[in-house]
Amino acid sequence: MNTGKRLGAGVLLAAMAVSAVGCGSNGNDKTNASSPAATGGASTKAAETSTAKTKKVKITYSMWGSAEEGSVTQKIADKFNASQDRIEVEVVAIPWENYMTKLNTQATGNQLPDTGMLKEDGVIQWSSDGMLNDVSAMYEGSDSKPLDSLAYKYQGKTVAYAAANEVLLLYYNKDMFDKAGVAYPPAALDKAWTWDEFVATAKKLTNDKKGKHPGEEGFDADGIVQYGASVENLPWQLETWTLSNGGGFYSADGTEVKIGEDASVEAIQRVADLYLKDHVAPLSVGQTDDGIQRTIIAGTVAMATNGAWNVGTSLNTAKEGGLKYGVAVLPYMKDKVTLNTGGANVVFSQTKHPEEAMEWLKWYNSEENNWGLISSGIWMPTLEKWYKDEALTHKWVDNPNFPPYEEYKSAVVDYAQSSAARPASWFYTNHTTDFNTLLGSVLGDVWTGKTTAKDAIAKNLDALKAAHAGSK
Repeated sequence: MNTGKRLGAGVLLAAMAVSAVGCGSNGNDKTNASSPAATGGASTKAAETSTAKTKKVKITYSMWGSAEEGSVTQKIADKFNASQDRIEVEVVAIPWENYMTKLNTQATGNQLPDTGMLKEDGVIQWSSDGMLNDVSAMYEGSDSKPLDSLAYKYQGKTVAYAAANEVLLLYYNKDMFDKAGVAYPPAALDKAWTWDEFVATAKKLTNDKKGKHPGEEGFDADGIVQYGASVENLPWQLETWTLSNGGGFYSADGTEVKIGEDASVEAIQRVADLYLKDHVAPLSVGQTDDGIQRTIIAGTVAMATNGAWNVGTSLNTAKEGGLKYGVAVLPYMKDKVTLNTGGANVVFSQTKHPEEAMEWLKWYNSEENNWGLISSGIWMPTLEKWYKDEALTHKWVDNPNFPPYEEYKSAVVDYAQSSAARPASWFYTNHTTDFNTLLGSVLGDVWTGKTTAKDAIAKNLDALKAAHAGSK
């Protein structure tokens, strides 16, 4: 669920459509509306009283997508509408290209929907503008709530929960490891590789045309036919390594930029050196979100980092084609860190029905209503119980779309609820799109070795701080 990228709304909605099968009526039909002449005054008064009791509060839910996609989502909403007699949800579909423009226009005219979808990187901005409601009470009285790392926070208040969970992982090609006689990466957090162990293993899995490895006499860095590793260097994923090295992009409260600190700069350079000095990774300039397709699935790289969504979006199909892959926890520099993310469903502050909007979102976000996405491996559950209740974990993970149960449970399920799991920065700070866009541009020459991470960031630190402040 990468920010700035629409994760296949058509696929998403098709998967959720399973939940809409067998939907009944919306429960808002006024049946038995006999005329006063036929029923008499007393019956009419009783009918009016009954109608008053069952009259529903109508709320609107906005989403990005085509009219057809909106129709699919409305069928899901109809299931909710039929499940109770208090709330009626109307879905409004807006094309992806016009979504934020439309919402901004509606905000200006005080005509925002009651609730709707919002990109990860827009939540804190809209909160800072006073456009989102506090949803801290959404799960009060429930048997479970979302993992703490999935709460979007602004000034100490929860302003949204992620509709799905995603964590960053290490994927690997089992055949390549077996052929090299190298042990698989660890699935258990307490056995995670250090960065040096990761690089040393990657060297054993990197081969030139003559079968030589980096560091061996006669190794040809220009003739590599198989690389040992690839670390995704999209800016938002790159934050993982700065945190792991004791730095970060921002301070813990998101108010200060820390990317210029030595620990942060060093971490970025170590990622760049996988290609530049260690000769274990292919060149990547951090601009395209197809890392697993370019590496593990292409058969050119033995292990690569990326998000959990890849299980469902690409690896399942590759497995059917013969790929034998595994999943492991990330290596670490100083601290064990993975980032989690997930797009938000929000309650807009202009609504007159915040409680009803939260009730709808709580129902809509439930695992049962998104089971197609979860069981395929595109999404992970958000509620704690799916991570802690063994029966629910088996229901989720024991299916052929996933790697073996124990492996996936350790490397993904347990990892996602561990102390290593930290929210991506858009969960708690503003202007991350501007910051990440600028950072991606700044680091372009670092990946090719034309400059160092230290020099590139130092020269552009004031601009990065301005971007974070919203004054680029």
